[in-house]
Amino acid sequence: MDLRDEAKEALAQLAEGAQLRPGALVVIGCSTSEVAGAPIGTAPSLALAKELVMGFEAAAKEAALVLAYQCCEHLNRALAVDGRVVRERGLTEVTAFPLPGAGGAVASAAMLFDPGRHLVEALMADGGLDVGQTLIGMHIRPVATPIRLARRTIGQAVLTAAYARPKLIGGQRAAPARPEGVTW
Repeated sequence: MDLRDEAKEALAQLAEGAQLRPGALVVIGCSTSEVAGAPIGTAPSLALAKELVMGFEAAAKEAALVLAYQCCEHLNRALAVDGRVVRERGLTEVTAFPLPGAGGAVASAAMLFDPGRHLVEALMADGGLDVGQTLIGMHIRPVATPIRLARRTIGQAVLTAAYARPKLIGGQRAAPARPEGVTW
């Protein structure tokens, strides 16, 4: 299986396992260095990034998901998002363009794949894929819940997935949903 297929499979597994609805916002954090088997940030590759983005985009299209690609720490983990989403959700746009080695190869590839993308400072996604321990948790709305996928890696990179679930409130006596038989 090639990287494009691995990326597509991982996002499809997240969409199904987390029961993400059409229009759900999913953050992708990915180190091409880790995918290639090197330490994070040491071997960025636009060629690998292109394959990964093509796989993520194919799965997103099939599941009608909206993707946000996280930049690396050099751009404070800003995110590349479709301009329409920026306007609809009132996100704060920032001025920069991610590059391999200075913002992230995957975010750069995503911006090149779709020139309508803009960088935003932050957002709250419905779920996400973290490829190579890039730390996406800051961009998933509470309560971020890990989900175990059948696919555990993309290339040589560790794959971690999460989705947001509604907060459980009220302590032990609170019911998470209306119990059977409770009526007027």
